Order: sequence, then structure tokens, then C-alpha cells
Amino acid sequence: MTTVKEIENSLFCWAPATLAEEWDNVGHLVGDGKAAVHTVLVSLDITEAVVKEAAETGADLIVSHHPVMNCTWHKVQHVRADDSQGRILMEMIRRGISAICMHTNLDAAKGGVNDVLAEKLGVESPKPFNDEKIGRIGTLKCEIPLADFLPYVIKSLGCNGLRYTDCGKPVHRVAVGGGACGDYIAQVTALGCDTFVTSDLRYHEFLDTKDINLIDAGHFPTENVICPILAQYLRERFPALTVLQSVSHNREIIQYYK
Repeated sequence: MTTVKEIENSLFCWAPATLAEEWDNVGHLVGDGKAAVHTVLVSLDITEAVVKEAAETGADLIVSHHPVMNCTWHKVQHVRADDSQGRILMEMIRRGISAICMHTNLDAAKGGVNDVLAEKLGVESPKPFNDEKIGRIGTLKCEIPLADFLPYVIKSLGCNGLRYTDCGKPVHRVAVGGGACGDYIAQVTALGCDTFVTSDLRYHEFLDTKDINLIDAGHFPTENVICPILAQYLRERFPALTVLQSVSHNREIIQYYK
């Protein structure tokens, strides 16, 4: 019998809790750690649709990247049916579905979100660009024009589109940051990067940045790359489990009107 706690311990061997940012909420967040697990559903987020999918597929556990509750941006003051987070938590508890969430610790971990993102974009020999190990920096095999790199990003990550600014440089030394990493623009520019692929960039960041190509490829596409890797990790370490990857939450949620 495999328990929730055993799976959490295994995931922490890959992405230790000590790698998580101080504000983050990682690990076993919902359910009984001693509960038996037979089926796991892997998803970037735990949404109402994902919980429904877990119930329909008989999953005992959801393993996600984003925390099902993170008090930094959504304080848990109540658990009620008239609130989306409350409905999610109530339904999970009612159905006996546990949750393990690997967030900024999996961003920083070797072979985690940012290493996979770098690999997807052809960034070779990626290294962390800060002490928190959140992002990666490396080089492409050869220098290419930005106009050629943009469709490659879309194809590689499955983006619906992207936002970008062109600083007039070809693409060769590239920084990547899965999710919202706009705070690191100055740092990766100082490290000699010509291009930074991340998400959730603000208007003034595009406006004020002159020395590096900025590419906002979307939060979901830059992080969902980890879900197949996460599912495979669990299959290899727990071969008796059925490990599924979410089909209800498997594509970019932001649509672009053209």
C-alpha cells in the first residue's frame, strides 16, 4: 500500500521543501497522510474541473504545481460553498481526495520547471541565474533572428500567442523563468542575456526595457511543461499506481482574439 505521505516524501527527495520561497505553501495540503493511494491525477492547478475529473477517474490524490491554497494571495478565512476555493476544498474532503503541491521548490529543483522549460526551448547547459535557483540561463546551439525564435517558442510550448518586445538583438544567450519572473529582468540583462522568456510581464516592464528581447509566453505554457515529467517521475517510483495527467486542464486558458 502506498500512502499520501510516502508520495510526498518521494517528491521532496526531488524538490526539497527547503527550496521553496518563504511565502510559499508546498507539500501535503489536503487530506490524510496515512490514506492509501491507488490513482494519482497530475495537473498544473487544482480547479473545480480538476477535482471533478479526479472524482470521475477514481483518483485518491491530486499532485499539482500550484498550491490549492496559498495564503499570500488568497487568505483562507473560511471554507464555504459560495467561494471557488471553498467549493474545491469541500469537494476534495467530501470525496476523500488528497492534495500534494510542489511549487517554487519544483521551480528551483534540478530537472524541475525551469530546466524542462530551458530544454523545451533549446537552451543548452542551463544554469540558475540567482541564489533562489528559480530561473535558468544558457545559450542556443546557434544564434537566430528573433523573428524565427518567436514561432519556435509558440510551437514548443503550445502557446495561443505571446507578447514580446524586440530590442534589435538576435537570440543566442537566453534566460528562462517559468511563471511570473519579471522581477529578474535587470538581473538577466546584467548577465549578458539578449532574450528573456517568462510570463505575466507588466506594461511598464515592456516600456522600460531596452537592452533585452522580452517574451511573455504565458503562465500556463511556461509551467505546464513540468506535468508530463511529474507524472513520469511518479510512474517510475510507484509502478503499482495509476498515474494520470489532467485532460480537463491541459491547455492555455487565456484566449487571444485576432
